[in-house]
Amino acid sequence: MESRTLVTWMLLGLLLRPSATQNPAPEGVLNCCEGDVLFLLDSSGSVSSYEHSRMLSFLSGLLLPFSLGEDQVRVGLLQVGTQPRLEFGFDTFSSQSGLQGALRNIKPLRGDTNTVEALRMAKKWVLKPGGAGGARAGLPRVLVWLTDGVKPGDVIGPMAELREEGVAVLLVSTGHGNYQVLRQVVSPPVENHLHFVDIDDMSIITDDLRDAIIEIIRAERIHVRDVSSNSAVLQWRPVLSGLRGYYDIVFSPVSTGGDGGGGTGTSPSTGGALYEKVTQSADSSSVKLTGLKANTTYTATLTPESNEQKFNKLSVTFTTQPEVLSPAVVKVSESGPGSVWVSWGPLQPETITSYYIEYSALPRGRLHTVTVVGTQNSTLLRDLQPDTTYLVTVSARHASGQDKAMSVKVCTQEVTPALADLQLTTVGTDSVQVDWKGSAAGLRGYWLTWEGHQGAGQRSSFYLPPDSLSTRLTHLPPLARVCVSPIYRMARGEGLCCTAQFHSDALSYGYQS
Repeated sequence: MESRTLVTWMLLGLLLRPSATQNPAPEGVLNCCEGDVLFLLDSSGSVSSYEHSRMLSFLSGLLLPFSLGEDQVRVGLLQVGTQPRLEFGFDTFSSQSGLQGALRNIKPLRGDTNTVEALRMAKKWVLKPGGAGGARAGLPRVLVWLTDGVKPGDVIGPMAELREEGVAVLLVSTGHGNYQVLRQVVSPPVENHLHFVDIDDMSIITDDLRDAIIEIIRAERIHVRDVSSNSAVLQWRPVLSGLRGYYDIVFSPVSTGGDGGGGTGTSPSTGGALYEKVTQSADSSSVKLTGLKANTTYTATLTPESNEQKFNKLSVTFTTQPEVLSPAVVKVSESGPGSVWVSWGPLQPETITSYYIEYSALPRGRLHTVTVVGTQNSTLLRDLQPDTTYLVTVSARHASGQDKAMSVKVCTQEVTPALADLQLTTVGTDSVQVDWKGSAAGLRGYWLTWEGHQGAGQRSSFYLPPDSLSTRLTHLPPLARVCVSPIYRMARGEGLCCTAQFHSDALSYGYQS
């Protein structure tokens, strides 16, 4: 009789456990996510063998569609009893076959429901980022608690600590636990992360719970960068790295009226619009899409192809930038008395044959012209008049026949001749006669400075008008250094300096002009 009962229970257990062939992976789950998910499974004395078996069967179906591995989803299982036990950690299984086999062979612990100790283990060891065998740093962490709701202990505080550390908490209760208590445990939104279900009806929440987990650990495995008016770069995780295979990339305009820029086929998803297709090797992780239309929305689909493993298609939608005809900006740098450096952008060598630069002094100067190739976006304008305003116009000659021009005013710097000569003549024991030569057009005056030997806190400066060519300084300290600089409208010219030599240690000082 006992043997017949045992056989009956074994058959029932086999029927309750779904196989991989009975539960095909839902579309969109394979290769969808990256994160660490720890299941906290109540297997204390309040949970019967039948209920324990049903929970494991539920976990089997819940996890079956996920891709497991270091750059995918990792799963751990911690059982709750008098002495909680980690059945397997995140680094244990990298394939569904190993995980499913482990779930079929787990035995209940029995004893008390020591959930608080299990949570302490989870926080200190399993869910701690960066530790040996622990969670991966920088990736989502999820704790899914399966319980019958019978005397779980004071779990509100420990659960709150986990949530504060960034762990998302989800809960499935097969009993009639206190809703007001359990709702404080889970991460918001409560309606998505807290489930009450009878033990025989757990399958009805499988999709909802899986979707909630996916929402937390979904990985952005394909994205677009460097989008311009006619190109974009697709970048993805190299999921085929180390495998034999390749990537197919198909892209086309979303609108039904586009022609996709010389496509090679028609895409049903775009209403028959022509699409383009490129293929990349298994070790690649990006591709540049070119020949796109400006200000157009595109959809691109990446299909990893390999006979060794199945992967989902990944799609992304992006919109190219509006076409900006060069020149859109003209800038001036390194301006001097007789030259200025002019640059412009954006550089569009694929569409522009040449640039035509015109410049003339305002208001009625002679017109000068320079032509440069379309791959050049700057040039030096020479032989200009100093201290003069010029109008510079940059015109782009596009291959389409269209022209665009932009103008900017630039000013050359004035000429600032250096001081021609400087002489000091000692007068007495603490005075000097200062004489210099420096007359030029645009001169606005002179700036005279004297300073005591090695600083010494003795210094004075003053301005002299442009018709001054000499002055006398009195009460200077020994070895005072005297400098005179010409002043022009926009800048100060290069000056000259001399040191006054005295035979007196006079301590008082000053100046007289």
